[in-house]
Amino acid sequence: MTEMTATVLPLEKSEPEGSVLGGVVIVAGTAIGAGMFSLPIATSGMWFGYSLILMLLVWYCMYSSALYLLEANLRFPRGASFDTIAEATLGKAGRIVNGASVAFLCYILTYAYISGGSSIISHSFASVSDVTVEPALASLIFAVVLSLIVMMGTKTVDRITRVLMGGMIITFLGTIGDLMTGVKSESLFPALSLSDTLPYSLAAFSFLAVSFGMQTSVPSLVKYMNKDFSRVRVSLLSGSLLTLMFYLLWQLAVFGNLARSEFPALIAAGGNIGDIISALAGTGLNENVNVLLKAFSNMAVASSFLGVALCLYDYIADLFGFEDDLSGRIKTAAITFVPPTLLGVMLPNGFITAIGYAGMVMCIICILSPVAMAWVGRQRNSDDSFRVAGGLSRMLLVFGFGVVSMALAGLDTFGMLPAFG
Repeated sequence: MTEMTATVLPLEKSEPEGSVLGGVVIVAGTAIGAGMFSLPIATSGMWFGYSLILMLLVWYCMYSSALYLLEANLRFPRGASFDTIAEATLGKAGRIVNGASVAFLCYILTYAYISGGSSIISHSFASVSDVTVEPALASLIFAVVLSLIVMMGTKTVDRITRVLMGGMIITFLGTIGDLMTGVKSESLFPALSLSDTLPYSLAAFSFLAVSFGMQTSVPSLVKYMNKDFSRVRVSLLSGSLLTLMFYLLWQLAVFGNLARSEFPALIAAGGNIGDIISALAGTGLNENVNVLLKAFSNMAVASSFLGVALCLYDYIADLFGFEDDLSGRIKTAAITFVPPTLLGVMLPNGFITAIGYAGMVMCIICILSPVAMAWVGRQRNSDDSFRVAGGLSRMLLVFGFGVVSMALAGLDTFGMLPAFG
């Protein structure tokens, strides 16, 4: 294995340097999505104050892991993929583990978003007409329509995602503005002791980690900005802080309008997106704001589905060597979409459970691997142009966070952690 140099290549004059604003949009767009709807459910046992403390810790560790991936990425030629970096630093075994983790993560998230999409479709039809759409049918409709968009190619997905991101920002701001007027301090800060909340924080780690899963955008940012690490770092910091702001506002809006005592019933119902929307609508939301909330949730789920499904679609096409013709696309689509769609039809209310499984695998890809790749690179290179500050202590903190999060996610999957409600 040849040793990679750490020298940052000069900008290629033929290619324009990517803007920081564009980088911020990529980072925030990668992180913010349908997973946001799982946060109030996952942190309801802790409630508002304690969940903010945990969220800040998770943000710091996830932002740090993105920086470690940036550090590792800069030791390779411009355009190196996550797979290339993993094989060169962690060996074939590391590459296999990462590849299998990426495939599993994409499949489970695709199913999660089909589940979330079906919940919104069922809720939307029930609220505007007498037509009842069963969750299984709603899952099938959602999966088929968006799968056809993915089959049209990356350019189509990119254009639609840009429109969805713009719509998400507009509808989110419109929704939050009205929800803030109904926030009650007694709802945000009920009389809770640490013993009332601490046990329920254990299961929330992996859900929060998934919500800050921006690491997969790092190789694209490095290529987009011609290996200008300072601009990539600013993009990661600004984009992650923008994501944090979105989540803080969402937590404030939900916990400020709903009582803690309402969440056991939401959790028992499955904690799907439609359940959260119905609960918020029951607080006396203005009808126009209720429409905005439904629009935001639809766009968030669609955007998340398209991003993850496109990644999985391209991965399957590359893995099996399918051609980019009609026959090849049908084969790729069948392997990509049939398994999660069938799961969505059979288990339409598995959104929260699927996000929990995703958190376990996300810890490998987005936390443990970046730290390990950066550490291996440091052993081989002494003249790096960029190294994450904090030395070994920061590395150990982030790596330890990843190990603990993955272990807790596994325990939660098997019902071995305290469950609120």
